[in-house]
Amino acid sequence: MVAANSHVGGIGVLLVNLGTPEATDYWSMRRYLKEFLSDRRVVETPRLLWWPILHLVILTLRPTRSGKAYRSIWNRERNESPLKTITRAQAEKFAAWIEGGGLKTKAAIHVDWGMRYGKPMIAPALNRFAEVGCERVLVVPLYPQYAAATTASVSDAVFAALARLRVQPALRIAAPYGTEPVYIEALAASLRKFLGRLDFVPDAILASFHGIPQSYVDRGDSYPRHCEETFRLLQAVLGAEGKKLRMTYQSRFGRAKWLEPYTDATVRALPREGCRNLVVVTPGFSADCVETLEEIDVENRHFFLEAGGKNFATVPCLNDSAEGVAVISDIVVRELKGWI
Repeated sequence: MVAANSHVGGIGVLLVNLGTPEATDYWSMRRYLKEFLSDRRVVETPRLLWWPILHLVILTLRPTRSGKAYRSIWNRERNESPLKTITRAQAEKFAAWIEGGGLKTKAAIHVDWGMRYGKPMIAPALNRFAEVGCERVLVVPLYPQYAAATTASVSDAVFAALARLRVQPALRIAAPYGTEPVYIEALAASLRKFLGRLDFVPDAILASFHGIPQSYVDRGDSYPRHCEETFRLLQAVLGAEGKKLRMTYQSRFGRAKWLEPYTDATVRALPREGCRNLVVVTPGFSADCVETLEEIDVENRHFFLEAGGKNFATVPCLNDSAEGVAVISDIVVRELKGWI
């Protein structure tokens, strides 16, 4: 836990991201994938159908492929995934902001971080809050847009952990922030800064969001509406550059229809449309991870260049940059109203 105030009691702020394997070997990847793909929020297929596919096929074959992807981006200095490195840094810098008087409150604020899947887990962080006497807890899922498979799954894990506590804190789950002005402005500033350093001018800019199965949307998931609104606001703020922006969805899995247009299919098609220079930004991710560092910057780069493209670049996520920490700070200030 990152202690932003040494006094006992007060408020706990827990930053949560998706998750990470502990290592890139077969069994570490298998454990992580099993936990992730066993979540009913992530895979809604009836267990009778899904369980044989998961255990007999996916957990036999996919750990090797996923391990290779993770090895290509692994933080070897700290022996951990970039997502873990970045989420820790986000928590530390946010705690430092509080220590510097950012919240302007005398309340004791305790900052911690965790992952929905893998380690560090959510439950131990909530237990640490209880041990220091936190009577109120704010959970901040670091997903700009809401989806049942992400934000709701974090809530499930939090509620399950609190169910084991005799003395429970008052609880708030931060709302999605993909349309907040501070987030849109931070994305735009980050993109402009990145474009200013490039040695080429992009013909197109893809805003690639993580996909979900179309069937989830048909059942009422609001995720694509949130993504579309983020895209619309970013496009408006960018002005002339916004005219180059196109929206796609990545990371589809299996044979079912997912949200379209697909990022990989679009990347392959763009050179045939005369696009030789491409930039990709990922407004659905708060931190760089295997989906941005490997799937976009390695795999989709290869697709684009193989199809006849010339230049390809991926904009880093906000991560623990000053803009990224400012977004987290703004969310917390918004959500703690009435508590501080």
